[in-house]
Amino acid sequence: MSALAQPPHPRRQAAIDHLEALIGFDTTSAYSNRALIDHMQAYFAQLGMETVVLFDETGEKANLIASAGPHDVSGIVLSGHTDVVPANPRAWRSDPFCLTQREARLYGRGTCDMKGFAACVMAAAPELLSGELTYPLYFCFSHDEEVGCLGAPAIARHLASIETPPGLAIIGEPSEMHVVNGQKGKIAMRVTVHGEGGHSSFAPQHVNAVEYAARIIAMVGERERRYEREGPFDGDFTVPHATTLATIIEGGVATNITPDHCSFVFELRSIDQNAAQADMQALIDEIESALLPSMQTLSPQARIEWQEQFSYPAMGDATETPLFKAIEPILPSRAGKVSYGSEGGVFEVVGNIPSIILGPGSIQQAHKPDEFIEIEQIDRCLAFFDDLARWTKGASV
Repeated sequence: MSALAQPPHPRRQAAIDHLEALIGFDTTSAYSNRALIDHMQAYFAQLGMETVVLFDETGEKANLIASAGPHDVSGIVLSGHTDVVPANPRAWRSDPFCLTQREARLYGRGTCDMKGFAACVMAAAPELLSGELTYPLYFCFSHDEEVGCLGAPAIARHLASIETPPGLAIIGEPSEMHVVNGQKGKIAMRVTVHGEGGHSSFAPQHVNAVEYAARIIAMVGERERRYEREGPFDGDFTVPHATTLATIIEGGVATNITPDHCSFVFELRSIDQNAAQADMQALIDEIESALLPSMQTLSPQARIEWQEQFSYPAMGDATETPLFKAIEPILPSRAGKVSYGSEGGVFEVVGNIPSIILGPGSIQQAHKPDEFIEIEQIDRCLAFFDDLARWTKGASV
């Protein structure tokens, strides 16, 4: 093993052991996460924490909230998601659901996004919970973040309903242990163009759904270029303006048939949680105004169908809030704002809980074959939790 940047943290091996167990649960979003939630609930309950499990309507997916500390003080949330994106074993050098160490890296699906954070919470929990807490702690782990932050709203609503809601959520997405104080929101939209088909030799008499879908995609792309030219801008983001992007398309049945339907998905990533829906509606109105008249001249039944797949809000800047100010002396340096999504905006909008992102690992490794986390990042996360443990007990750090 190559030399690491700092001496091993005393709980490093405990974190690796927890990570090995968590990686062994295949919690790809298409599958249930119940077994992993049961595993984590049993562990935190054994440490004396109060636990609440919130199921989705199917009963196959669940969120976990484990809490400790006083009920009349506003506390800290440590939040992570339990689901992972799919992993094709043929694209990996090792089994994606078996933790593998090569030199100073730990490989496996979810190591950085974001079971590495969960493993650090589990390893640090005995120290975080030791002694008398002056601030409560809430360990929250959700389902289905990767497919639209579907589980987090239930957690946010639950926390908002308690006697004294938390004052700050730390979202453990991979940020290389730097504080992120803003993230974009996202709307994913499925568009289905319903045209009129027929033999392709009569194409001018038909409404070619693929052609009109292409025109819509071109207008989506033009909206992206307008954002790039006109803003609004926020230079703290890695991409300093809103973006639009078509990501999936399907349509047509044969080379000699004018296609009567075409479906595609595009996204809008916004820097302003208050403007996203209005921007999306303005884009829809612009497209329909430009294209529907010519479509319906040929076929009155032709139409464009819009179906929101999911959305999550942008996360605002929590750095001026009281609990952030109180905890700021123990926080690492800031890294600005990010264009990827997290559950931070959900906690902020649904639960009125200001949020930041702070977690081990690099987002550059997420969603890729041979996903990994540097062991040094595990050590840095555990060191932060040491400071947090002292802070929650009122000790100087």
